[in-house]
Amino acid sequence: MSGLKGGLLTMRVGIFLVLLVWTLSKFINPAQGSGIIDKYFGVAGVDTTVVMVLGALELALILAFVAGLYKRMTYAGVLAIHGISTLVTIPAMVTDPFGHMLFFAALPMLAACYTLYRLRDEDTLLTLQRSAPVTTA
Repeated sequence: MSGLKGGLLTMRVGIFLVLLVWTLSKFINPAQGSGIIDKYFGVAGVDTTVVMVLGALELALILAFVAGLYKRMTYAGVLAIHGISTLVTIPAMVTDPFGHMLFFAALPMLAACYTLYRLRDEDTLLTLQRSAPVTTA
């Protein structure tokens, strides 16, 4: 496992592992998920059942993502989920950067999500769906 394809595989698996922990937390502690939605997204009173449904949808997305299925859609979905999650934490990073230092780790991961999306056609190592070959006319 070397070169670009190996690097993209490790990036995909690394992103998946982070998102898997976030996703599992929606099932293990859905009240925490409800609190996060309230605090960072400004939507109060989200029922824990809704959090668990969101977790189930997210789990389906990240499993398809790590398997390399429907790359345009799943890689974009992962980029969107992580991008939105990162954007909503920017005020906390600006107003209290040393109180929210772990939020800064989201920035290189966001760059990795973007890079993986842009290079999705090259990411073929250990995927279930290969990209269609490019044809020229």
